Amino acid sequence: MTDILIKLSQTISQRKQHSSEESYTASLIRSGIEKCSKKFGEESFELVIAALNEDLDSFNNEAADVLFHLLVLIESKNADFNEILSILEKRKNISGHAEKASRKKDSF
Repeated sequence: MTDILIKLSQTISQRKQHSSEESYTASLIRSGIEKCSKKFGEESFELVIAALNEDLDSFNNEAADVLFHLLVLIESKNADFNEILSILEKRKNISGHAEKASRKKDSF
């Protein structure tokens, strides 16, 4: 079960080859990075709301939606999920404070 996100990422990549009529994933990816980003943001907001409520089932379902739409966004951006996982792997033994300090300053 630990490789479910890798398998889901591969499925999402394959689904973009399907027609928009037969695949929600294909239709979302074809709608562009802006739509995928917006959908990820919507799902993230729904997760935050669910986190503030006591219903754990709702939270778990929203968390699954966020993970799915993150993978769709990654695919829409043509980013490599394995490269993202490699970055996480490199960070696993580093303090969060130290890792953040080592990154370039954000422009925001």
